[in-house]
Amino acid sequence: MSEVSATRSAVIEMKDERRAMHEGYVFLDEKCLLLAGEILRELAHHGLLQREWLRLYDSALAALQAAVARHGLQGLQVYPPADLAAAQVQTAARSLMGVRLQQAEWLAGDAPSAPSVQPSPEAQACRQAFAAVLTAATALAAVAGNLERLSLEYRRSVRRARALQDVMLPELDHSIYDVESRLEELEQEDAIWMRQGAAR
Repeated sequence: MSEVSATRSAVIEMKDERRAMHEGYVFLDEKCLLLAGEILRELAHHGLLQREWLRLYDSALAALQAAVARHGLQGLQVYPPADLAAAQVQTAARSLMGVRLQQAEWLAGDAPSAPSVQPSPEAQACRQAFAAVLTAATALAAVAGNLERLSLEYRRSVRRARALQDVMLPELDHSIYDVESRLEELEQEDAIWMRQGAAR
């Protein structure tokens, strides 16, 4: 039995609460649909970026093999690396239903690398190929982060929506039914008592 007092005002208050709770469920349900749609779009974007990254990675491996064949492993190890002192990741953020989504771009900067004792087009191509891999990986990492945040928020919203639909709304419906039943019984008892009083 519900502990709520069996009064009309209590029933009205509980029905208002149920209406607000149902509106919350509808909002969460729509939020889940929007998040699911964005997840699908981000997955498609991730697939494109991943394929491009794999293509660049394969090219970088081929360039590395050519550079090793030209300089040898030890010669390539002492080849001057690119100067990344001015490099940075530039991000642009947007929000969807409170979820932060980002786009990222790798900016290598214009700092020239140190001159090599034995420069070669193979080593230069290797450096450029791995720079392209790094650029693609930056964009791919941003989309992967978006998918993680979207997935987390989607699962959280689904749990809340199910809690409302499967637990809280049925419990509130039962409480409303219980209070209305008790109120009806009290009104019947009052009517019987008044008829008996009038008969006397």
